[in-house]
Amino acid sequence: GRHELWSWKTASKESLCLMWQKVKVQLMLSMSFLTALFWYCRRLYSFLAQLLKRWSNYLQRQLIRNLSVLPEVDLLGYSAREWKGETKQAKQMREAYEELFRSCHIKYLRQVRRDNYSVVRAVLFQIFSQGIPFPSWMKERDILKLPEKLLYSQGCNWIQQYSFGPERYTGPNAFGKLRKCMEVLKTNWAEISATRDYEERGSMCNTLFSDESKEYKLYEAIKFIMLYEVVEAYEQIKSRDEPVHNLFSLLFARDSSSDPLSFMMNHLNSIGDSICLDQVELFLLGYLLEVKIRVYRLHRFNTEEFQANYPDEYRREWNEISLLTEDDHYYHIPLFRT
Repeated sequence: GRHELWSWKTASKESLCLMWQKVKVQLMLSMSFLTALFWYCRRLYSFLAQLLKRWSNYLQRQLIRNLSVLPEVDLLGYSAREWKGETKQAKQMREAYEELFRSCHIKYLRQVRRDNYSVVRAVLFQIFSQGIPFPSWMKERDILKLPEKLLYSQGCNWIQQYSFGPERYTGPNAFGKLRKCMEVLKTNWAEISATRDYEERGSMCNTLFSDESKEYKLYEAIKFIMLYEVVEAYEQIKSRDEPVHNLFSLLFARDSSSDPLSFMMNHLNSIGDSICLDQVELFLLGYLLEVKIRVYRLHRFNTEEFQANYPDEYRREWNEISLLTEDDHYYHIPLFRT
């Protein structure tokens, strides 16, 4: 009996040892697999993180490169870089920038792409980034119908000669293109002005003003609205129904814009292509958008024309935006800090 008991214990012990050996091998294989899997996952995570970082940096570089309104820079630093040397003009410009910094509390600026849409871009960017709503007259009528009204109701067939900035093709397609421009303006303005969060609104503006196709449609829509307002004022003057703003009298007093057609052919059609807005058009722009545009004209430093308002007659409830120019051609956006 003792021998049988010993044999049973020995057999059990050997069976357990054999089983443990098999389990031990499986455990070691499992641990090795898990270790390898963990190492692989770490490498994969590291690779994906690096890939995502590079892609993010690439997109950021592309966005900044395509942005037509650059991020803010230090005002005096910008002045020192742009106006080096001891010429009379360089000294005057640096003094003008120092005056803006000291007396006007302008600490930074955002550079705006230097092309012939510069002033319209600077104005619209501020309207959108500040969340300024549609002007009152735009709320009362559908701006999408303005091209149709001008073409059919008022019989202005000559708008087929409208030029879209550098794209000078005109003809029957002008009406459809103008309609698309108005749609882009209305949709984006409504969406951005309805966004209450400042950071989110800024991000939306950066995205919009890095898309050339949409961006140029915005400016052409604004140009067309300027034309529409000029036609309306011209009709009122002829019919003597009601008085018009004195800026229209100033506009029609020019030999080059004595009527809406000449205004379009000699001025609007070239904006964005070969010329920028002049002073009269800047008055008109502020009037139709119902904003007070304050312009710091650095080349007029130490004169009464250093600061100018467009229009000079404005309503108290209008929002105010500011521009900075060194030559009345290209404009930047000044940023105030108290």
